[in-house]
Amino acid sequence: MTSHDLTRQLSKFLDRHLVFPLLEFLSEKGKEVQIYDEADIQKAKLDLLQKTNMVDYTVEIYQSLYDVKTTPSEMVSWRDDVVSRLRTLKEQAASVVQFLSNEGLVKQLRQDKAHNLQFLQDNFQIGPAQIDALYHFAKFQFDCGNYTASAEYLYHYRTLGTNTERNISALWGKLASEILQQNWETAQEDLNKLKDILDSNSFAPALEQLQQRTWLLHWSLYVFFNHENGRNNLIDLFFQDRYLNALQTTAQHLLRYLAVAVVINKRRRNVLKDLIRIIEQESYEYSDPITQFLECLFIKYDFEGAQQKLLECEEVIDNDFFLTACKAEFVENARLFIFETYCRIHQCIDLQMLSQKLNMDEEAAEKWIVNLIRNARLNAKIDSKARTVVMGMTFPSPYEHLVDKAKGLSTRTFSLANAVAGVAR
Repeated sequence: MTSHDLTRQLSKFLDRHLVFPLLEFLSEKGKEVQIYDEADIQKAKLDLLQKTNMVDYTVEIYQSLYDVKTTPSEMVSWRDDVVSRLRTLKEQAASVVQFLSNEGLVKQLRQDKAHNLQFLQDNFQIGPAQIDALYHFAKFQFDCGNYTASAEYLYHYRTLGTNTERNISALWGKLASEILQQNWETAQEDLNKLKDILDSNSFAPALEQLQQRTWLLHWSLYVFFNHENGRNNLIDLFFQDRYLNALQTTAQHLLRYLAVAVVINKRRRNVLKDLIRIIEQESYEYSDPITQFLECLFIKYDFEGAQQKLLECEEVIDNDFFLTACKAEFVENARLFIFETYCRIHQCIDLQMLSQKLNMDEEAAEKWIVNLIRNARLNAKIDSKARTVVMGMTFPSPYEHLVDKAKGLSTRTFSLANAVAGVAR
């Protein structure tokens, strides 16, 4: 299973604080399969923590890993340095923090940053130096693991700060803080703001734009697999040309999450053909049991292979931080895909054979198919004597046929018009 674990690939595009939940998940007790040795996971945590200011947590992991009760002298010195630095930053930002703690004063601020800066300077002697100090104080709080304080201070910095680069950095930090607090609604709003900024920054170097979009795709996984409408939003974002280009260029492993989102989202079956095309294009670069399941089913029509890959999918999902809660949904919809695809090819299907394709016993498969016929209004019936499923013939309506033919017509027309205009010039 380690060959299908994406923790290493994902970590390259995440803030180190966002990697901790992935490592915590891998070391959870009670899991059927532990794909890494617990000591190796603890060492990975220790390595990450030493690049933060979370001293107490680092000491705790160190003592647990090496089974000691003493604290190394270098960690004692490190704690003293962190406390001293925190005290200094707090003093430098004290005036603006005190102002922000008064709700009545904060309400006097306007949307106009120039007005706010003048107001703060004239009435509270708060200038650019104090506002910059707020940024550094918020960042230090984040490094210490105090995500509530960092989210609050970074929010206020963005309303006051005029440095564009730092404002974007503050939004990244606030998004991470909201994710780590599991404030999914606010995190979704911050994600949308960040996307708007990245999309409007067309003058940035192409490589920088590619990197930023790749980071956004990775960070969005935390939001999309926890937000109420997240999977639908994931499909919308990942299929946008700019972000799909980023995925296919630098992050093909994200196809796993796009594939799962499409499979479990019944309302977005319209993008299935595009997904299959992308999976086929990128199969030389990346594949796992989830993408291979779709390849077997929709490209090779290999039902035996799809059946085997579905079993492997369950193991992959069990050990994936983002997908583990989607297991039942994915398996249910994957079986539905197998059933629908098999029924498209065969008119009369043996129940025993179909139950094997679905990885279910015959009685459970029969009940599942009965419910499917009833709920999905399929044109099918079960012959109890012959133990078969008999499919009725279905044909697309003229309306569906017209819509299918006209799909993408406006895009093609626009492209042709541009081509003609280019020749005319």
